[in-house]
Amino acid sequence: MEYSLLVEAAIRLVTAGKKHNFALSSSGSFARRELSPYSDIDLMIIADSIENNKDDISTLITTLWDSGIEASSTMREIPDIQKYLSTDLHTFTQFFETRFILGNESVYKNWNKTLVDSFNEKDTANLLNELFLDISRRYDKYGDSPKVLEPNLKMSAGGLRDLQAVEWMYMIANKNIISSQYEATQVEVFIDHMESNNYTTTMECRSLLESYKFILGVRNILHLQLNQRTDRFEFSHQLKLSEVFGYPKDNPLLFMKEYFKASTVLNRFTKSMIKKFTDDLSNPIPDSLAIEIDEDFIIKGKTISYVSEEELKMSYILRAFYYRGLHSGRFDEQLRGKIIEFIEKFRNNKKAETDSSVFFREILKLPKNVGLTLSVMNELGVLGAFIPEFEELNGFMQHGVYHCYTADEHTIMTIRNLEAIVNDDSTLGRIYYSLKDREILHLGMLFHDIAKPINISGHEIIGVEMAASIMNRLGYSDEEILKVGFLVENHLVMEQVAFRRNLNDAETLNSFARRFESLEDLDLLYLVTYGDLSAVNPAVWTSWKAELLNELYRKCKAMIKEKISGEDLLYSKTYVLPKDITKHSEDISEDNVQEHIDSINDIAYTSLFTDKEIAKHIEEIQKGINISVMFKELPDFTNITVITKDFPALLSKLCGVLTINDANIHDAKIFTRKDGIIIDTFNVTDFRTHKPIEKERYLKIKNDFNSVVAGLLQLPQEVAMMKSKWWRIENKLFKRSGQVKITFESHERYTIIDIFSPDRIGFLYHVTSKMNELGLIIYFAKISTKGDDIVDSFYVLDRNSKKVSQNDYELIISELTETIKQIL
Repeated sequence: MEYSLLVEAAIRLVTAGKKHNFALSSSGSFARRELSPYSDIDLMIIADSIENNKDDISTLITTLWDSGIEASSTMREIPDIQKYLSTDLHTFTQFFETRFILGNESVYKNWNKTLVDSFNEKDTANLLNELFLDISRRYDKYGDSPKVLEPNLKMSAGGLRDLQAVEWMYMIANKNIISSQYEATQVEVFIDHMESNNYTTTMECRSLLESYKFILGVRNILHLQLNQRTDRFEFSHQLKLSEVFGYPKDNPLLFMKEYFKASTVLNRFTKSMIKKFTDDLSNPIPDSLAIEIDEDFIIKGKTISYVSEEELKMSYILRAFYYRGLHSGRFDEQLRGKIIEFIEKFRNNKKAETDSSVFFREILKLPKNVGLTLSVMNELGVLGAFIPEFEELNGFMQHGVYHCYTADEHTIMTIRNLEAIVNDDSTLGRIYYSLKDREILHLGMLFHDIAKPINISGHEIIGVEMAASIMNRLGYSDEEILKVGFLVENHLVMEQVAFRRNLNDAETLNSFARRFESLEDLDLLYLVTYGDLSAVNPAVWTSWKAELLNELYRKCKAMIKEKISGEDLLYSKTYVLPKDITKHSEDISEDNVQEHIDSINDIAYTSLFTDKEIAKHIEEIQKGINISVMFKELPDFTNITVITKDFPALLSKLCGVLTINDANIHDAKIFTRKDGIIIDTFNVTDFRTHKPIEKERYLKIKNDFNSVVAGLLQLPQEVAMMKSKWWRIENKLFKRSGQVKITFESHERYTIIDIFSPDRIGFLYHVTSKMNELGLIIYFAKISTKGDDIVDSFYVLDRNSKKVSQNDYELIISELTETIKQIL
């Protein structure tokens, strides 16, 4: 506020002693007395006639700029009010946020009077509906959660614009311009109005003001730290400001918990006011139509009220939330305020209520609205008060991984996403729809990350104990506790197997299937995996990942249902008749087909390729040409298959060709015939657009493959040029420089190497080059991206076609780590 007051004083000082026939007022953040260091100084000049005052106005603006006040100004006349009422919502709402500075005050007062008289009841409804739509569009663009890890301080849900939008709604609905010449901010004046008119409680008013000032303060300091205007609050900024605000250096967790607490307060109030103004626009329901739910609660339309004289208890609040979910309702402001006040007192004087768990369990059994109900419980502080362990998840964040929401928001979103597929005609949708009792699933989702604040790396193990403790407290049986514990302990397993392992490997399938005692366990874990992945980041759940999970689910389901091994399943799925392949080509015989199939010691080959594709492979091999390259369009990828004679570092060179052609590799499968001919297949996308490769680029890719096999392409120089060309995009796409981790896993036939690292352009090329130097032969590779992180998994043998000796692990880790650090 002080900065705004200083600018106001400076304007009056440099223009002292001059009279004007127009009014000079502040607008925007200047009028709200919320100028941040790099905010624009917005002025509005109001005149009966701009033309008649143009010389005086020009002199005034010149004087301000000559004095160092670099203000932007707009000129307005009375007719502009009606003009923008029907054409431009943003401009029209700005008219409500002005503050008189100097000039003709009667002109200013006439402007305000004309403004509030300019719209009728119908206009009011239209303006409010436009504001609701504008908020929805803003949320679509900047995030609809107040707990986005890198929020926009102004525009994200829970940002400053939320409360500003409520001010506009209030002024339009009440035809009341909130302005004061006293030394107070617009927000302070507005909140005083809200309290005096009983729009909310004194406690919430205090919380609103504190929250708004906190976020505004963060914005001001951010401007000063960066020496520029910016509202995107990135992780690097959070690290800097954490120390400025007195929190531990290099650990912004506590600082950001305060931010998320403040943003939640602003956002929940905004949503509540939107509902209130929406209700006000509809025809009011008479009290005579109120329905008694029980002796304590009534519902009128969709609004639930508390009518008992008794003080609220936790059990009453949980009952209210159960009714809210059951009836798809909302609380009236009085009940909502009472809940907030109760929770504040409850936190300071916790008393166990043995009957509270009954309605909490009923909430989890609701046929719909479970996620929404839990979300509102979390907003109002009820969920954390009832389950203290969940309170630790509030505002907990993981930077450096692919989550883009806080842990509590992510957790509740998992349940909402599962409920959203109830009518989907998909395998997941049908499984969820057919569940008779979803309570176990909802508990598994609620507790799957409960231990993250204690230990991220082992949270699935600790989470089992925590879930058991909570469920014991809530009165669940040992059998129910074991079921939820299974889901919590294994919630990461299905994605790890599907995205990092060869799903045409019998050992992988056998190991995964052994985890399940029943098909129900598999169904539940499939749903948990979907819920978890779909709620971390909008970009994470792709059709490719969906198909990988579905493939693993289908194969495991068949093994459990038919009581067969992975070997039996794969043999039954991959056996082919030569005559089925020869019908696709006149140039090959059944003997050619049998010889080709027998020469590939990998049953996954016939599972991966169609009969027609296998026929094409045999044709290309029989031509005896140096290299064959085939392209296939898939819904989300371009599949590229390369057939050529194997030689050292071939896979690395093929990856290099794809790198210099701006292709991002998602997986690579390598098949080698006994005669040394390889059939390598890649699923790729354009690394900038994340879409399939355009057909126009096929020819260059094919020519580059030919050149690299012929030894005519200098890949190191080409990759270096490519990285130099795209360094700006690389810095934008891949921001982090986090930790590198390399692990080994034993397998019956291979050594599996998992590489965890931040992603970079050319990553796979450099890593496979180093593996070749180390004498590692790659038989299968799978690449899984998580935001700007990557997990590359390789099935390898040494040069003698044996599993890698454990004695070599340390050397491999050291060499690969050094290579990756150079890339980063």
